Amino acid sequence: MRAEFADITLEHMLVDSAAMHLIRRPLDFDVAVTENMFGDILTDEASMLCGSLGLLPSASLGEGTRGLYEPIHGSAPDIAGRGIANPYGAILSVALLLRHSLQLEEEARAVEHAVERAIGDGVRTPDITAPGHRPASTHEAGDAVVAALG
Repeated sequence: MRAEFADITLEHMLVDSAAMHLIRRPLDFDVAVTENMFGDILTDEASMLCGSLGLLPSASLGEGTRGLYEPIHGSAPDIAGRGIANPYGAILSVALLLRHSLQLEEEARAVEHAVERAIGDGVRTPDITAPGHRPASTHEAGDAVVAALG
């Protein structure tokens, strides 16, 4: 593998060390390969670097183009139907699907830019809203992404 991927640095870490380094030097990480339980713990921790569990997509990839795409938090039955869930991680998971399973790079980037624009325009759900600002609903956040795509 080293001959084919000479620009990749492989570093093995124990999960507790990886958790510490993830917070201390997050820019050193591009990809982390782990089993499910440790991956779940590390991604939940990493979500706080960007501000919310609701912002991060994930992909469980196998051989070929198959994958399972979902926000890192999975489902959130405790807030179902209340209109307060952050849809951005789920929408960004669609960008991963477009890129990795469907090889639609331009479309993936368009989705990512639409999410960035919605957040930049201040459409923020309760988990990422600054104090004193009105939070957007799940539906409003999704609509903002659709509008940014159009």
